[in-house]
Amino acid sequence: MDLLRESSFAQYLTRQGVEQGLRESILAVLETRFGVPASHPYTARIENVYDAQRLKELLRGAVQAGSLDAFGQLLDE
Repeated sequence: MDLLRESSFAQYLTRQGVEQGLRESILAVLETRFGVPASHPYTARIENVYDAQRLKELLRGAVQAGSLDAFGQLLDE
């Protein structure tokens, strides 16, 4: 079992899961705060981010942004 946890494939799957969870959290915050539907262009852009650190920044930004436009500026960075 330890060998499986340490394998690069298991690490890859773990990273994928973390990244997907962050994406879902960002989209949930945007939907709750700004009424952003799943069909919004930002959704596809967020789905194409594969860096956990960047996704964490975007999640913080989604929570803190004063407007959807302000979040969009963060997404453009």
